[in-house]
Amino acid sequence: MIGAAELADLAKQLRESRGFGSKRDIAGAISRLGVDSSATIAVGDDCAAIPDSDGYLLLAIEGFINEFVDTDPWFAGWCGVMVNLSDVVAMGGRPVAVVDAVWGTGSTGISPVLEGLRAAAAAFGVPVVGGHSNLNCDRGQLAVAILGRAKRLLTSFDAEPGDRLVAAIDVRGRYREPFLNWDAATKAPPSRLQEDIGLLPRIAEAGLSKAGKDISQGGVIGTAIMLAECSAVGARIDIEAIPRPAGVSLNKWLQTFPSYGYVLSVHPGNIAAVLGLFADRDIAAADIGAVTAGSAVAIGNGTGYETVWDHAKEAFIGCGSSEAAA
Repeated sequence: MIGAAELADLAKQLRESRGFGSKRDIAGAISRLGVDSSATIAVGDDCAAIPDSDGYLLLAIEGFINEFVDTDPWFAGWCGVMVNLSDVVAMGGRPVAVVDAVWGTGSTGISPVLEGLRAAAAAFGVPVVGGHSNLNCDRGQLAVAILGRAKRLLTSFDAEPGDRLVAAIDVRGRYREPFLNWDAATKAPPSRLQEDIGLLPRIAEAGLSKAGKDISQGGVIGTAIMLAECSAVGARIDIEAIPRPAGVSLNKWLQTFPSYGYVLSVHPGNIAAVLGLFADRDIAAADIGAVTAGSAVAIGNGTGYETVWDHAKEAFIGCGSSEAAA
């Protein structure tokens, strides 16, 4: 059982983590761009959801830090596809195609990145249809964008007090050192990868959830904070209920970027159905806590809780209808 002092220390570690820092950078960009989360196309979701005919076009982009591209260029290319399609499926969509922008020192320098992109596109069944290249750069750089389509959305803005939080994470993997990336994809059969990413659209289209996000650099807790801020709610999370691989410490896992991981806001009456869908695919999923009224996101173990972030007091990513974000 985790005590109060340990919870306070863990909350402090998360607030000071590199992952939290990368997410907090979003608020400054949002402010300078003057974007409005209450606009027709809301800002703060994993993708821009553009109304189109009887559904939505989904558009997203990811850029990768130079250190990552330089250290593990093949996996950076793989992630260019993987993290983008994760954004699409997190919103209940299905990926259509990706484009990339890759810079490097000659054709030899960019080859591993392109090979990783190609391998992931084949594994997930999502084509790379174009992009931009520069072979005269002094370092490797990568950005990848994706187009998808959704019939019914999972958004960042529709979590409601009384909902339960579900974390679904594929723990069948290993760390891709030296970064906190949990790789459950590169060795998996393509058929499994493609069927697994189809679960979120199924959940959305069946009306089993209205809100969720994919777990990114902020880890499970940072992702829950982003969801809470956008939806103007709070959350109480039982950190001991979060699916975790054997042998991985809790503080490391809470800062990990999994290759397949989602936080969903689910009505209590739909919990069994949602957990059952993930169980059928051998993906670890659990009810990890409650969506609450208010603005504080707290971690605990069922008896005591420690607030990690209060988005009404300080914006996290600067999106949503909280006073701080406005």
